[in-house]
Amino acid sequence: MSFKRNILANYVSQIYVTLIGIIMLPLYIRYMGAEAYGLVGFFAMLQAWFQLLDMGLTPTMARETARFNGDATDGLSLRRLLRAMEGIFIGVAVLGGAAMMAGSGAIAGSWLKVQQLPLLEVQHAIMLMSVIVALRWVSGLYRSAINGFERLVWLGGFNTVLATARFALVIPLFIYVGTSATLFFSYQLLLALIEVFVLVVQTYRLLPKVSQAARTPWQWAPLRSVLKFSLSIAFTGSIWVLVTQTDKLVLSKLLPLSDYAYFTLAVLVAGGVLLISGPISGALLPRLTKLSATGDDVGLIRLYRNATQLVSVIAIPAALVLAFFAEQVLWAWTGDAAIAHKAAPVLTLYALGNGILALGAFPYYLQFAKGNLRLHMIGNGLFVILLIPALIWATMRYGVIGAGYAWLGSNALYFLAWVPKVHGKLIHGLHIQWLLQDVVVIALLTAVGAEIAHAWMQWPQDRAQVAMRVAAVSLMLLLLAAAGSSWIRKMISEHWQTRFVGSK
Repeated sequence: MSFKRNILANYVSQIYVTLIGIIMLPLYIRYMGAEAYGLVGFFAMLQAWFQLLDMGLTPTMARETARFNGDATDGLSLRRLLRAMEGIFIGVAVLGGAAMMAGSGAIAGSWLKVQQLPLLEVQHAIMLMSVIVALRWVSGLYRSAINGFERLVWLGGFNTVLATARFALVIPLFIYVGTSATLFFSYQLLLALIEVFVLVVQTYRLLPKVSQAARTPWQWAPLRSVLKFSLSIAFTGSIWVLVTQTDKLVLSKLLPLSDYAYFTLAVLVAGGVLLISGPISGALLPRLTKLSATGDDVGLIRLYRNATQLVSVIAIPAALVLAFFAEQVLWAWTGDAAIAHKAAPVLTLYALGNGILALGAFPYYLQFAKGNLRLHMIGNGLFVILLIPALIWATMRYGVIGAGYAWLGSNALYFLAWVPKVHGKLIHGLHIQWLLQDVVVIALLTAVGAEIAHAWMQWPQDRAQVAMRVAAVSLMLLLLAAAGSSWIRKMISEHWQTRFVGSK
């Protein structure tokens, strides 16, 4: 398969899946109500936490499948590895799903703060969630195998169709059948069954054929050779789940379910800051690793700083638009003034926190390139230790706004205290130049522009006009950020000289 086609298919499907979920969300709240949508947010959080049980097996499956494609292993070994992992995944799915179902009554009655929905309906919804989470967990194994076979065009198309069914085709169900949470999750269960069936069929279609005599019963042995790699991946993945999902778990206990819905909505929008900067980091890691391996420290630092400026130019304007104009963005998106008013303060704080997180992630890229993640693991462990108590205290005292301040404060403290320590350990003298020239100049220019726009902008009552003005402000801040980047100014100057001066 074409490498470029695979990359394009991967990005298109990811963007589509993310955007359709965001676009359809206001309709979910309109038809289901805020409290029932809070269950959808709780369901998304459950899926994320279930990934802690992965133990690095899905990326290992993708890696071993790719090794088979490179003739580094044989077909029988690959089949035996898949069979071994199937046993683990199915066992974990059954046990985990059963545990959640057994606890559904306690979750509905004691953990979630339900105010209007019947408790029996909430319990039934949680039981359905348990089965869906277990099925999607199993699907992850087969997705990783298909990914390892580099069938990303097929997988991207399947993800697109599935996302359309999940997010868009449920609306006719709301209109013509009903809007209860039980009905919604019953529909999602049907799609989860279809998903796992199609992925299993596609995976076994791609697997190499072996002789009838070479049976593949379940055995532990195939896992031994890959266990060390799996566990190293698992630790990093677990830390990321703890960093990004702890607040959602704590708040599902402390907040009323309707408030949790508004919190989920705001966090989803704020996640756009990380979404638009993510593809850059995905392309950056292998290039930094290559430069480090060849001993090109000058090229590594140059690329590291240029990439920082590029992410700053993209992430800082996005974060500031969502922070300064949170209510206008939410109003233009949802058309519901009440939702916009309630979710705007949380969006402001989480957008700023995510903007800091996007830049605070850069030392990880440097550590990854140098092959030593010890400081990254220590830093993230300290971050979790700081975040959880702060989150619980702030939420109990100030509600959902307190959660936003805890998220922003924890990220700011990590950025100010830990990032310079990591830079100092890895490359002496880097941090001050990186901070002042690659981040602060861009941030100051953009923040001044955002403050001026916030003070002088008059907002109309029409949603379309509000959306157009938000877009105009976003473009203005993007241009200001680009003007603050020495790397972008240099690129423009070189292009100008080549195109116009050099042609004379």
